[in-house]
Order: sequence, then C-alpha cells, then structure tokens
Amino acid sequence: MFSRKSATNSGSRQQGPSAAFLTSKDRNQVLRYLCSDPSLNLQLLDLIDREERTSFESEPVVLIAWEAGEVVGVASLRPSLLFDAHLKPDALEAFLPYLNSIESGLLKSLDTVVSDLWQRLEQTGRRSLIDRFESAFSIRPGELIPTTIPEGATLRVAQAGDLDELVYAARASLREEKRPDPAERDSVGFARWVRGRIPRARVIEVGGKLGFVGYADVRRPDGWLIQGVFTWPQMRRKGLAAAAMTGIVQEAFDAGGDHVQLAVVEGNEPGLNLYRGLGFRSFARLRTLLFVGSARSIAG
Repeated sequence: MFSRKSATNSGSRQQGPSAAFLTSKDRNQVLRYLCSDPSLNLQLLDLIDREERTSFESEPVVLIAWEAGEVVGVASLRPSLLFDAHLKPDALEAFLPYLNSIESGLLKSLDTVVSDLWQRLEQTGRRSLIDRFESAFSIRPGELIPTTIPEGATLRVAQAGDLDELVYAARASLREEKRPDPAERDSVGFARWVRGRIPRARVIEVGGKLGFVGYADVRRPDGWLIQGVFTWPQMRRKGLAAAAMTGIVQEAFDAGGDHVQLAVVEGNEPGLNLYRGLGFRSFARLRTLLFVGSARSIAG
C-alpha cells in the first residue's frame, strides 16, 4: 500500500508531482478536483464512490498525483485505464512507475491524454489490438427528440432470467468490435461478470425475446453514462434502439440526472445518425486502445 505521506516524501527528492493511491482521507479533495469538469470525469467520480463502499485500502485502484498538497491528476488502473480530463504531462510522469506493471489492458480517455501515454507504452514493446477514436455525445433536459416504442415491444430493467441472452449479446458485441472474447477462456467467469451488470441493464423485449440492451453503468446526479449498447442483428432497423434510448434518457432525467452521455466509434454513421436524431450533441473526442505486450520500464 502506498500512502500519501510516502509519495510526498519521495516527491521532496524530485521536482514535480508525486503519486500515491487514493485513501479515504483524501476523497473529498479529489472529488472537488474532478467536479471541476464532471461531464468529462464521470467514470472516475463513480469509481471513487464505489471504491469508498468497498474500502479504499482493500484493493486500491485509483492513483492521485499531488503537488504542494494539491491534486493535479487522477487515474484508475482497473478495470480500465482512465485518466482525468485535465491531466498534465508532469502528472502523467508521476504515474509511470505504477503503469509499468500493467502488461495489457484497455485504455480509454480524451484523445490527447491517451496519445501522450501511448507514446511511452509503445516504446516498451506494447502493441495495440484496437486503436480507435470515438465521439462523446451528451443530451440534457429539454433537448430530447423522443421516439415511441414499437407496438408489441416492452422496455424494462433486465432480470436474472435474461442472463443467457445478455451473455450472447456481450459476446456478439465484442466480436463485432473485433475484440478478444474472454468467454472462450473462462465462460463461467464471463457469465458472472455479465450477471453482475444485470441491475444496470435496460432491455427491449419483443415476442418473449430480447432485441436490445444498453447498460446505465453510471447513474449519478452529475450525469448518466450508457455503455454496452447492442441490438440483436435480426431486430435492427426496427426503431428499437431509438425507442430504448428515449426511455433510458427519460429515466435519467426523472431521476434528476444532469445529462446522459455515451460514446460512438467514429465512422459508425448509423450510430452517429441515431443519437443526433434524438438530440445528442458531441462534446469531446476520446481514444480507446486495447493493448498487450511486455512490461519493461516506461519511466524516464
């Protein structure tokens, strides 16, 4: 366990920020830093809240860069590599010794932040399996252009009995994105992971079978984040995605959410047209990298 004190002491021997894992006593200060731009830091805000519920010290995953007692950078190491929207190069430098041990992973943040880090990772033999840019979209109350749900379809929260269909959707989505399928190595563990997401899943059922799923992975007053959107191939171009997103957006606003956001891969014209047609607007450019490789030192 790395404490803030040990990081500060090591920082006294060098110029620039020093890094340490988040502790409970630093939580409020870190949240204030992230809330300077909550729409771009939504996942980190949610992760810190969830880590508090499971204990900060049990399995630390959030790193903080400190300089003169002030927060100057935030990053998560698991389940994905995430960095705050205003991370400075010298704060990234402080994180490098910790990132050195990560041989493979999924990196997703603002394109400028990812580009800076990827230059370091590539030099150590890491190689990308996926490297893509995405447009981050958001919508606020009063901006929604609603679509009605098709006759015979039902939008609802997913249930335990949907597990098999949700596992299929998760695997099919990975294949469409040309990403590795973890279920090929560990089908039981993959099903367990999908089962844990069921309370966040919103589905459309048609004729007793699922046709759409989307996960409200972050549900905060600062905003909702929707991920894992998938429409079954045989149910596409029937208006299900637009109707489902209308319902999810309305649910978020009814719950007091400031906005709803999601990301669309650049070049996915049907997806881009779908969300623009509902009233979503682009507000940031993201870069997603799935990488593997050796874990030689990337410091310096």
